Amino acid sequence: MQVIESHISRIQSKLQALLKKHAALRKESEQQQELIAKLQQDQAAKDKKIRLLEEQQFILKSAAGNLEGADKKAFEQVLSKYIREIDKCIALLSE
Repeated sequence: MQVIESHISRIQSKLQALLKKHAALRKESEQQQELIAKLQQDQAAKDKKIRLLEEQQFILKSAAGNLEGADKKAFEQVLSKYIREIDKCIALLSE
């Protein structure tokens, strides 16, 4: 009977250790998920900032008259995109 009780207590202690390790790993996983979400938000903000700076660069180049073929075409595409968005807004407002 004593042997069985020692086995049971050993199994219980191992189980407790596993439960503690599981809880620690779960907590670490949650922290990693939060970090990933934060980094994704930071990346999205930086991507938006890059797009804005590129558009400003196009505007400055066009104002200075320094646009070359590919840059000029890209700038015209950006302008066309804005014009389409403005047209959509006007259409929504006129409804």
